Amino acid sequence: MADRITLGVLVSGRGTNLQAIIDACEQGTIDAKVAVVISDKADAYALERARKHGIAAVHVPVGKYGTPAYERADAEQLRILKEHGVQLVCMAGYMRKLGPRVLDAYPGAVMNIHPALLPSFPGAHGQPDALAYGVKISGCTVHFADAEFDQGPIIIQAAVPVVEGDDADTLAARILQQEHKIYLQAIQWFAEGRLRIEGRHVRVLDAEQPPAGQAIISPPLQIEERWP
Repeated sequence: MADRITLGVLVSGRGTNLQAIIDACEQGTIDAKVAVVISDKADAYALERARKHGIAAVHVPVGKYGTPAYERADAEQLRILKEHGVQLVCMAGYMRKLGPRVLDAYPGAVMNIHPALLPSFPGAHGQPDALAYGVKISGCTVHFADAEFDQGPIIIQAAVPVVEGDDADTLAARILQQEHKIYLQAIQWFAEGRLRIEGRHVRVLDAEQPPAGQAIISPPLQIEERWP
């Protein structure tokens, strides 16, 4: 059993992934505890979720990237994270670029969840962008964050089929179910000290491997296999 690590979670909205993390911590599913939740929006419901569980909830307004207000927010976020003894920073629906002070203070210890199969469809509209492009398979990605949006080394991904009649909301709901699962797994691997960053690759020590022939095909095949 790994020691419990201390998490700081950055949010901007409803906080569904935050709730999944809090619940998993309280149930002992992952060896972690959430010490503080920080939001760039004062009315983010995620802050209320934190308060309901007795977790420090802090609003830090963030200015435009590169402005003095942004620099002050970066410094304030780092101060709060350090004050609460945070070991792993988890971005969970945080819609702003994280500042260099936080990234420099937590090398290899800032994670993000994105609702698309990166590097495809980065940015704030992963699900509608995927639908508009006409993909047959979508999904979600947990990756280590760096100075660029949605470009850090990938830790774990989950794929889901796009079905006839999907809109952005139905696809997002299906993806969200998998987000909750893979984010918790990534946090647990970190708590167990099993993640190694090697350039663009993240190695998971002693991870089980999927069968080499396993595949998700969408729509499903409807022909009889005649090839070897």
